[in-house]
Amino acid sequence: MPTAIFGSIEAGAIYALMALGVYLSFRILDFPDLTVDGSFVTGASVAAVMIVGGYNPFLATIAALLAGFAAGCLTGLLHTKGKINALLSGILMMIALYSINLRIMGKSNVPLLSEETAMTKLTEFWQGLGIDQAIQSLTAALGMNFIPKTWGILILMLILALAVKVLIDLFLKTDVGLAIRATGDNETMIRSFSADTDLLKIFGLGISNALVAFSGALVAQYNGFSDVGMGIGMIIIGLASVIIGEAIFGAKTIVRATLAVIGGAILYRIIVTLALRVEFLETGDMKLITAVIVISALILPKIIQQQKEKQRKRRRLLEAKKNQASNAYGKSGEHLAAIKSDS
Repeated sequence: MPTAIFGSIEAGAIYALMALGVYLSFRILDFPDLTVDGSFVTGASVAAVMIVGGYNPFLATIAALLAGFAAGCLTGLLHTKGKINALLSGILMMIALYSINLRIMGKSNVPLLSEETAMTKLTEFWQGLGIDQAIQSLTAALGMNFIPKTWGILILMLILALAVKVLIDLFLKTDVGLAIRATGDNETMIRSFSADTDLLKIFGLGISNALVAFSGALVAQYNGFSDVGMGIGMIIIGLASVIIGEAIFGAKTIVRATLAVIGGAILYRIIVTLALRVEFLETGDMKLITAVIVISALILPKIIQQQKEKQRKRRRLLEAKKNQASNAYGKSGEHLAAIKSDS
């Protein structure tokens, strides 16, 4: 169990980058972008093919990010310049990317187990620091039996996710970032200030899908393969991470919301891992588990809010009754005092 939980936290830190991309499109731009299912695989396929071709894995990962940015911009162009419905433009791009990804890879699956990837390089770098030995000696002294091979991937991916989170926070406070936020909140209003909302949408969707593709490239190197079907249902996973994070950690500010998304991505992976430990559930039930998690994350906060609202109403009614009783008592007391004074 501890090994499975540790692996789910590692994976959650990588998928958090994808969840941040989904947060930008769905929450900031208010754009239901289904390109995610395709751009995730685009990032994985570009990185995998370049790594197999002998390119530096970090260069391949950056190229994957740029490919995702291009895919997001194309979705934005379909919507803004082609005047296609937002949902439909994402679906069309997702379908197109399936064939494009097959073209990029040349086959349905590209293995990376025998290749030097960003993950292997990061692991080598981490082991050279000697931090693993210090952590393992500390855990042994505390009597902990669970000792992973390396803490490098987990810690470095968490640092990367937090660094991207900080960059997003800073970007959304710039003039362009504020304009993108305003476009998602009230497009008509920001257009009245002569802002090019079409360009803002295209750029915002480009950044969103760049993060998704970046995550896809890292996941492919983490898992050791790129597969044309690895992006199926990715948009649901991203939404689940966003919804779970917002429900548990809150989203009153941008800084808090982006941190909640990272926490939600990690919690989602832990929940799925624990759910798969149930005897009657199998690996093939993962999509069903995801759907149940999303439904629960959507319904439970509303039920809790309704219960809180009922409790507030009860308190207000009790206070109103107490006030009425005290006012009635006060009036009767004044009446008695007046009678006594008259007598």
